[in-house]
Amino acid sequence: MKKAILIHGWEGSPEHGWYPWLKNDLEKHGFEVIVPLMPNSAKPKMNEWLDHLKKLVGSPDENCYFVGHSLGSIIILRYIESLKADQKIGGAVLVAGFTSNLGYDELDTFFQSKIDWSKIKSHCDKFVAIHSSNDPYVSLHYADFFRNNLSADIIIQQDMKHFSGDDGVNELPAALKSVLKL
Repeated sequence: MKKAILIHGWEGSPEHGWYPWLKNDLEKHGFEVIVPLMPNSAKPKMNEWLDHLKKLVGSPDENCYFVGHSLGSIIILRYIESLKADQKIGGAVLVAGFTSNLGYDELDTFFQSKIDWSKIKSHCDKFVAIHSSNDPYVSLHYADFFRNNLSADIIIQQDMKHFSGDDGVNELPAALKSVLKL
């Protein structure tokens, strides 16, 4: 059975924004869907999030897909980077993803080491990055990082801000289509 794991961002929760909608729609397409509450989401620490995700996933395989929003995107990349040599996943959708702390000291633990793009690509070769034309936090130049380093398909949505429930984004059809395409 195909499994999808949806990871919220900093200060997020599984009930917020478009996660319940995406969970419901993926289940209609036959996916087992897990939307965990990540530990200490107001003061996230990479090791806590990574350990939590590893326990949650167990043994990943090519029927395992990930969707991350904001900080959820970088923990998915760190997770993929941590896989054993023979482990692969089916694909990842990165919504409003980024590759630096965006000027927030609270996110430093996620960026203490360089991202090992080649190691990530050795465990997964299907990526989609979804960005908004007017995201107040995540610049569009991050889409180029994902295109250049992961050969990710890039989707630019107009006027979706940071894709959060606070921005009025309670459905995200581009994420659903992307997972189904992977």
